[in-house]
Amino acid sequence: MAGEISVIGQPGAGLVLTLSCPDQPGIVLAVARFLADHRCTITESQQFRDPTQARLFMRVQFEHVYGHAPDLPELRQGFASVAGALTMSWRLTRAADPQRVLIMVSKYGHCLNDLLYRASTGALNIVVSAVVSNHPDLGVLADNFGVPFHHVPVTPETRADAEARLLELIADLDVDLIVLARYMQILSVDLCHTLEGRAINIHHSILPSFKGARPYQRAHERGVKLIGATAHYVTADLDEGPIIEQEVARIDHSLSADQVTALGRDNECRALARAVRWHTDNRVLLDGARTVVFR
Repeated sequence: MAGEISVIGQPGAGLVLTLSCPDQPGIVLAVARFLADHRCTITESQQFRDPTQARLFMRVQFEHVYGHAPDLPELRQGFASVAGALTMSWRLTRAADPQRVLIMVSKYGHCLNDLLYRASTGALNIVVSAVVSNHPDLGVLADNFGVPFHHVPVTPETRADAEARLLELIADLDVDLIVLARYMQILSVDLCHTLEGRAINIHHSILPSFKGARPYQRAHERGVKLIGATAHYVTADLDEGPIIEQEVARIDHSLSADQVTALGRDNECRALARAVRWHTDNRVLLDGARTVVFR
């Protein structure tokens, strides 16, 4: 978001600045000079120039030379003039601050269970504020991790009310990121626009060859040799948002349909967990229909 800086990471990791802007000489120098002037030392720096867009993307992690975090509002205020001169979109946040996440799910619980476990062990620097589902089945799983569960049924007649309830929860819980962990409902165009850039979905990468129900069983019937999963940002174009991460597994004729399904679900868990981690670590920048991921 223009005019904002974000800092993320682990405790003691300092601050993180992410930015993108039209490429021109002096961008890296301007960032480095600003940090040096504020007695900050760079601990990690990555950059990428998209030649097709002539645009520079950059992620810088830094800390104060004396080991304590500099004043964040002061840094943001000071950097605004640098960003304005170079037409930057930028974020600056504290590395140790966890993001607040709301997970949406239907009846398949493998991705939900994986995310809740990783969050509980600290493998993901997130706080799961709530689980929202259009079915009551996975309430017990959320309860096991001490996470509030909200059953919000969806029918063609109640879709608008259900989406209004979802937005109410997002606002009340101050949610940073929404994760669709096998949520089997199509979101309205208006809701997709509202959540743009802060909602991640997971689906099997067999699409579009095997759209619809039982994709892994149908892939098994066709003798597919590779199955996969794609984690991407939610857009109004169904399953076509900017891709953050993909995972694949090789299969052969010796596997049963159930074994292929199990491998597929493992792919989904791994791809989604990495996408969530990279997003909440401020390692993902949007580049039109694509993403730049600083791993």
